[in-house]
Amino acid sequence: MNTPIKKRILALAIATLGATPLFAYAQAHDAHSGHTAMSASSASAVDAASMPGMDHSKMNMPGMDHGAMNMGVQDSGAMNTNSTSAPKPPEAMPGMNHGQDNTAPTAPAHDMGAMGQGSGEMDHGTMQMQGGTAPPDARDPNAYSDGYTLDSGKYSLGPAQRLRMSDEHNFGSVWFDRLEYVRAGSNEGLAYEGQAWYGGTYNRAVLKAEGEVANGKLQESQTELLWGHAISTFWDTQLGIRFDHGQGVPNRKWLAFGVQGLAPYWFDIDATAYVGPSGRTALSLSAEYDLLITQRLVLQPRVEVNFYGKRDEAREIGSGLSDGTAGLRLKYQVTRQFVPYVGVEWTGKFGQTATFARDAGERARETRFVAGLSFRF
Repeated sequence: MNTPIKKRILALAIATLGATPLFAYAQAHDAHSGHTAMSASSASAVDAASMPGMDHSKMNMPGMDHGAMNMGVQDSGAMNTNSTSAPKPPEAMPGMNHGQDNTAPTAPAHDMGAMGQGSGEMDHGTMQMQGGTAPPDARDPNAYSDGYTLDSGKYSLGPAQRLRMSDEHNFGSVWFDRLEYVRAGSNEGLAYEGQAWYGGTYNRAVLKAEGEVANGKLQESQTELLWGHAISTFWDTQLGIRFDHGQGVPNRKWLAFGVQGLAPYWFDIDATAYVGPSGRTALSLSAEYDLLITQRLVLQPRVEVNFYGKRDEAREIGSGLSDGTAGLRLKYQVTRQFVPYVGVEWTGKFGQTATFARDAGERARETRFVAGLSFRF
């Protein structure tokens, strides 16, 4: 076979292969158009009325008025992309009125006021979120008061009996931190220290008392009547008077100002300054800490020191650091309100106060063994 014939055969094969996809697409398009008899070579548009199952005028879809939908200049009936003839007028397509307004009609507003609760529907017209009078079927606010109401009813409480928060009530407490038997060498006696208070959360009256009893007599005592005011969660300021009593010595009166509370790391602190007649001044500091060995067994170290601004020979007190006490008490908490204990403490007198004690035949240092009880109510 010569070369010209081969070239013709090759060109025919290429043309045949290129036309095959177009032919297949035309068949698929004709099959899809089916009953509409839309031919790929047809030059005229098909009327929508001749398309069974596509009668838009009989499609009753609420809120979807196809007659008012403007599809633009494209005729939905002219579905043949190969058509070269002019589109069919919109009037020829029933149910597809393109000649009306371009904007879609607004759906009718839902009348929520016509939806009654009796029929399971909601009447928004009568609903009020707040304000106004309560509905007739509302719950009675005094239904569970058993007749006790503020202003009316079987047992009217009146405005004087209104409910009050906890910080508006007054409470009271008595606390004896030390009520103990003391033995030092051949000497023995009793000692006490405690306080009582009554009042509210922020303001209260406070009574502090401590002293020693020997041979059935009150040897010495210190009593304070204070007004306590809370300045923070753990601290109170205290302002008032102090009265000192002693066996065979003159009494003393002081103006007291101090703070009492719980320091960081759970140290109980009590610091008070005093001012008395004739220019006398004093300062008392005490601190204690509860070291929990178990949930009930507690070891409590305690330290107390006293300073005086001037010498008081009548009471055998010197200026500066006068005396101090350090002790350990092992406590067992039967309850929080009832705590027996045993312990030991060391007392000492310093400076001129120690000199007064030695001149009177007393020891400036001594060790004491104690056994007692802490309680509160």
